[in-house]
Amino acid sequence: MSEGLRERKKRQTRERISEVAVGLFVARGFDKVTIAEVAEAAEVSVNTVYNYFACKEDLVLPPEEASVQRLADIVRQRPVGQSAAGAVLAELRSAVRRRDRKVGLSPGFGRVLEMMRAAPTLAARLEDLGRDMTEALTLALAEETGAKQDDLLPRVVAWQIGSLHALVYTEVGQRAALGESSDAISTALVNLLDTVEGLLSERVLTYATREGNSCSG
Repeated sequence: MSEGLRERKKRQTRERISEVAVGLFVARGFDKVTIAEVAEAAEVSVNTVYNYFACKEDLVLPPEEASVQRLADIVRQRPVGQSAAGAVLAELRSAVRRRDRKVGLSPGFGRVLEMMRAAPTLAARLEDLGRDMTEALTLALAEETGAKQDDLLPRVVAWQIGSLHALVYTEVGQRAALGESSDAISTALVNLLDTVEGLLSERVLTYATREGNSCSG
């Protein structure tokens, strides 16, 4: 279904407010900018800001983009013959190669990441997000494989996948902060993913490989 005029205007307003806010936070620090100042710079009312963003932290990490289900969803949507780790590796490689902003390959990401890590509430949210992503993936793997409650494999595999996911963002932030180009960062990340895949055990790489339906039609 195509986006209607009303929906498009709402999306554009939301994106403008977020963009203005992040610019102010990077320039002055997250804790030194008020919602009122964001509203004034974005030429909207304070109430409008809160209509789109429930709290100040959402201006930087909106829940619909920073979803705790991200890794679990990637694994749930993988094709037949692909493992859980293989699905995440494939998605990360694809995102890196297309310079997707979801993996931080957007202008200024390095400074944005520095700003987030310098703000206690944002740093805590980043930490919580990583933990919750891993926990959601653990539950998805346990459910799909029928693992018993005392089976540690879903958690161990989820932890390794979650650590890989976090490593990608850390690497992007550090390289972007040094001024490396998106092309250079992309190349480095593909090499990083190849290196990680080479180090992961066969058991992790083949865990929860999706099986097809063996019945004939």
